[in-house]
Amino acid sequence: MEKTFKSGFVAIIGRPNVGKSTFMNRVIGQKIAIMSDKAQTTRNKIQGVYTDQDKQIVFIDTPGIHKPKHKLGDFMVKIAENTLNEVDAIMFMINADEGYGRGDQYIIDRLQSNKTPVFLVINKIDLVQPDELLPLIEQYKDKYPFQEIIPISALEGNNVEHLMDVFADFLPEGPQFYPEDQVTDHPERFIIAELIREKVLHLTREEIPHSVAVVIDQIKNRDSNDKLLVQASIIVERKSQKGIIIGKQGQMLKEIGQRARKDIEGLLGSKVFLELWVKVQENWRNKPHHLYEFGFKQDEY
Repeated sequence: MEKTFKSGFVAIIGRPNVGKSTFMNRVIGQKIAIMSDKAQTTRNKIQGVYTDQDKQIVFIDTPGIHKPKHKLGDFMVKIAENTLNEVDAIMFMINADEGYGRGDQYIIDRLQSNKTPVFLVINKIDLVQPDELLPLIEQYKDKYPFQEIIPISALEGNNVEHLMDVFADFLPEGPQFYPEDQVTDHPERFIIAELIREKVLHLTREEIPHSVAVVIDQIKNRDSNDKLLVQASIIVERKSQKGIIIGKQGQMLKEIGQRARKDIEGLLGSKVFLELWVKVQENWRNKPHHLYEFGFKQDEY
């Protein structure tokens, strides 16, 4: 009997910082989504493609659903909410260590009119005692008719393989949407920009992260040794932020560049010469033409 091939699309939603990007990178096997301990760092839909012999699951890592404070926030929430209507299943991820909160209820309220099956995935179980899980599961059971509830640790890999099997059983028979060696639908320029932005998030203080965008100006061969030249601009909203990112005698910008270059070389499989500039665009997060210019396309929502 011929084995069937399953395929489909699964949206990952949840409060900011519950581990959506960590999960995505875990199942794909390489970094395509940036990770940060700062909330609301994913800004676009990031599609990660998992393929094996009998299934292809396209995971869509959405921006965290939250109450928006500016036009960029509106953009992020609309992307997340619209994605729910385009997929075969929704994976609602929560943090076992934090438990139920108002942010979860905010998302559950938005799921009430949704007809797509929702799987509750309790992440970060490595941070809690096993006897703490059952009361948490019972609490969420009363909030929404979830298709299934699965505890995992995206960081440690606990139960992730079982979760993939659950999705494979649930998804319909279907075609292979992407070649088996393709892990994302995003162009390399997008991922390179995200890797640079990740280093800014890691190295700067609270006032900086959400004011930063990264634009790739160009990528080209630098010399006959196959070394690539990557030129990028880090966009901030105020001159004081520019000073912080450049740092004393340029040390902060140098550190950002060194860390980003290593990840970019890993992504491209080539030696890279990375040039970074810092530019000020006042209040860019509230200006539609800047949002479009920096890659937040209005037609995506």
